This record gives sequence, structure tokens and C-alpha cells, in this order.
Amino acid sequence: MKKFNFILIALIGLLGFFSSCEKDGNELIMKENVVAPSITSFPNLELIRANGDNKLTFTCSPVDAGFNASATYFLEAAPAGTNFEKVISIYSGSTCDNIEISVADLNALLLNEFPADKTSSADFRIRCVLETDAGLGIDDFEYTSETTTKDVTIFGLLRLDVIITGASGTQKIVSAASDGKYQGFVKIGAGEAFTLLDPDNNITYGAGGTGIAVDGAAITVNNPGWHMLSADVIGLTYTAEEYFIGLVGSATPNGWDAPDQKMDYDPATKTWSITLDLVDGVVKFRRNDGWAWNMGFVEGETPGFTGALQQGGVGNDIPLPDGAGNYTVILTILSDTAGTYEFIKN
Repeated sequence: MKKFNFILIALIGLLGFFSSCEKDGNELIMKENVVAPSITSFPNLELIRANGDNKLTFTCSPVDAGFNASATYFLEAAPAGTNFEKVISIYSGSTCDNIEISVADLNALLLNEFPADKTSSADFRIRCVLETDAGLGIDDFEYTSETTTKDVTIFGLLRLDVIITGASGTQKIVSAASDGKYQGFVKIGAGEAFTLLDPDNNITYGAGGTGIAVDGAAITVNNPGWHMLSADVIGLTYTAEEYFIGLVGSATPNGWDAPDQKMDYDPATKTWSITLDLVDGVVKFRRNDGWAWNMGFVEGETPGFTGALQQGGVGNDIPLPDGAGNYTVILTILSDTAGTYEFIKN
């Protein structure tokens, strides 16, 4: 009997929330058709580095539930057509009428999912969560605006363009702290030389004495391939250190001996990859043909076509997931001590 009374009281309370409960003398009525929030106007989304401190305003209309409710609003973006699988959270707060954010801050957020120095299509929405706070264990109510697609132009980090003499295309190194110090992976071919162009100030740097100089001669490296290039345009210094990741192990053509099977780097995906014929056996990843830095599967896990990697380790060589054959091997370095791998059998 007590259980029946408790359920009856709960039902009465729930009905009261949706219909005509009294609170502070005002009748609260939940609309049959709640009006979802909407984005009513957008700022100019062609973002420019020089305007980094400028404020952008998204204007939105709040949810209309028929009464004043405690609400939290979320302004969100995602690459167009992805159904917000990877959400970029631009704003969260108790109001949504005028959402302000600086050009630099919005650019930094969008850089997580969009390519730099290009125009891309982005989906935007405003989402609202109404807190019921009815004490009955029922869920909060969520309402989302229609999706609006807009073109966005994102600027990248301050950069130096690496101009390869006689070659097409441009590589770049970036300044993470905007302090005149730049760094990045650069691929230099046999017999090639390069200069560094500051595209914002139209200044070209080349070799000069023991460092770099404005309008200096083209710079050369000892060996072709990938290099970690660092340049300081304030101190006028640079280094170009050979940097390559190789596949080594009993499954590779050279076994455990150098030279390793050199992988290629993709700046867009930040991954290293190689396609080659492998025999049945095991592999590991290492840098510059040496064991000071090497990665194998995480001990305690079962290796397969994909998996996590750890630095060093004994007994964590990665066996080929499907025996001998032609494979594409992809490596993602997450930090100096962790990464992931993927085998694709062709």
C-alpha cells in the first residue's frame, strides 16, 4: 500500500510539472510544442589574423517552453555533413541572445577540425538543455536548432614558407607561440636547396654566416629526406636535423639491420606511412636507424590490425596480423612515449 501511495504522489508531481503547478504565485505551463532555440545572425567568418582581438557576435533566440526555466545553451560547430560527430564547443552559458568571442579564440577552436589557410564548410547549431529539477528522477529536456551551414576561412599559426629551389609546392614551419621561433618537418630532395619566406612581411631568409640572413643564399642539407627544421628570425639561427621514422624487424627486407624501411610523413594527417612487401614476422618503429627512440605494442594488450603503442619495451614486437603480404603501415605519434598503429593488407 505504501508503494502504491508513493507512485501516486510521483505521478501527481510529474503532471504538475507539465500542466499547472503553482510557484511564487505564477502558473507554469509547459507548451505542447516547445519552440527550439535558433541562430538568427552570424558574424563574418572570413577570419583574418590581423583582426585577432576583434569581437564576433552570434545572435540567437532562446528556447520558448512557456515558462522561465533554468537553461544552459551550447553554441557548437562541426565539419559540414558530419552530423556533429566531432563537436567543436564554441560557447556554453545561461543565455544565448548575443554570444561574443574574439577572432583569435574562434580561430583556435576551429583549427582543431579544419585546415589552416583555407575556406571550408562548417555546420553550426545552438543547443539548449532545460533543467527540470523536479526531484522525480526524470531526465532534463534538450532542444536543438536547425543546422546552418556556413563557409569559414581559418588562418593558421604564424608560419615561414619553405621554398624549395626548382620544386613545385610549398612546405611550411610554424611558430606555436608567435615568438619568432618556427619549427616543423620538411622534406628535402637530393640536390635541392631552400629559402624561408615570411608571407606576412614579405621577408626572405637564407644562409648567412653561421645562421640565417635576410636575402641570404639558398640553404642545403647533407642528406635528402625528412628533417626537423627550426628557425629563429630574431636570433637569426637555424638547425636542420635529419629526422625519419623507419620500420624494422624480422618481417622487413633488412630484418633487424639498418637501414630501416623509411616511412613518409603527411603533414595534413600528422601520420607516417609506408607500403611494402613483408614476410611473416614482427616489426617495430624506430627513429633514425637507432634504438634511442622506438615503439612497440602496449604490453598486456593483444596486437592486431590496429593498436596502441608505447615507447621502448622488451617483448612487444608487433606481429603481422595476417601473415606475409603487401601492407600499408600507418603510424600516429601522439607523444614521445605513445602512439597508434594500423596495418592495411593490400
